[in-house]
Amino acid sequence: MSDRTHYHLLAGLLEYPEAGYPQTVTEIYKFVDGRYPAAAAALERFIDLLPADNLLMMQELFTRSFDVQAIATLDIGYVLFGDDYKRGELLANLNQEHHKANNDCGTELADYLPNILRLMSILRDEELVGDLAYAIIAPALLEMIGEFDTDRIEQKNKKYQKHYKTLIEMPAVQTDEAVTLYQFALKSLYEVLKQDFKLIKAMPLKRTNDFLGSIVQENDIEENANARYDGGTI
Repeated sequence: MSDRTHYHLLAGLLEYPEAGYPQTVTEIYKFVDGRYPAAAAALERFIDLLPADNLLMMQELFTRSFDVQAIATLDIGYVLFGDDYKRGELLANLNQEHHKANNDCGTELADYLPNILRLMSILRDEELVGDLAYAIIAPALLEMIGEFDTDRIEQKNKKYQKHYKTLIEMPAVQTDEAVTLYQFALKSLYEVLKQDFKLIKAMPLKRTNDFLGSIVQENDIEENANARYDGGTI
């Protein structure tokens, strides 16, 4: 496909919510409605759950989804490879492509999903675009969507509580489903990608990397480091 400018628009769906965020979501919905029926259905559910009149709550939901004691992460190289050296290789290659395309990544890393979506919208190399879609973005989206499963969230929360001794409270939303509303944003994006690139894989995809396992590993490393420090070995 030659016209990919809509991926720049879609990137706004997964940016940290600011005052104009509900308008951005509405604009995205108007674009997918009629063009991408499955994406529109998922995004409609996201809009239903979004506390559009409460900026602080929108920001808290984003933070708890992707940042602090997170359900998932938007750094998709980490989703796919964890701390494996392959992520380093991916970051190096993506940095090069962002630079060549003059795509400003701001304060985020090269594998931050909105940055990659904006890169897709301006790349001229069709083969590279296909590689990004099939080998990087789509598998990562399926992994991320899977992390919003209720059982997996409970497991992560137990690990976070064990490590940090406390669990940050979820925003006081009206329904439990609203806590996981970002799964519908991710599903909407996946459906656009699926239609554009004729993807045939269904959800859930067998995990190549486990975000929960990465959390446990990171916590264990930090605990061991703290123990060595407290014991005077450092």
